[in-house]
Amino acid sequence: MFAVVRTGGKQYRVAAGDKIAVEKLAGDAGDTITLGDVLLAGEGEKMEDAGKVTVSAEIIAQAKSEKVTVFKKRRRHNYRRKAGHRQQMTLLRITAVGDSKAEKKAASKKEAAPKADDTAAPKAKKAAPKKDAAPAKSGTHETETGAKAPAKKAAPKKAAAKSEDKK
Repeated sequence: MFAVVRTGGKQYRVAAGDKIAVEKLAGDAGDTITLGDVLLAGEGEKMEDAGKVTVSAEIIAQAKSEKVTVFKKRRRHNYRRKAGHRQQMTLLRITAVGDSKAEKKAASKKEAAPKADDTAAPKAKKAAPKKDAAPAKSGTHETETGAKAPAKKAAPKKAAAKSEDKK
């Protein structure tokens, strides 16, 4: 199922599992928020009533977007101004798109399940053995340790050998 939501003055087409970057929203990483302004919703060709659909998302991180350079110049007047700006943004992972009734039921089941798991004794995980480094390519002079092999010495030239014979 997909939905078109409006946040921060922009519209985004989202589905469960999508990651989007939107204008800054209140909250910390790991918080769950609900995007309430749903404009359109549907599944395939079938459209549904957008008023009954809610979109829930998890905040991945609060970050800054790419830097925008603002440069003003008026030629022949020695006027130059340079400034930069980085917009605050929120990275979201869409967790669910659907009607509010189904989401509330699913959320209550998800909350109940981890509590039962917390009471069970945690199992210790075995440390995985480290994998060996990939073998060096046949065309390089690197050894298995990663250090380069010493360079080969060039054979003496024939002209030098002839001059030694004359002496």
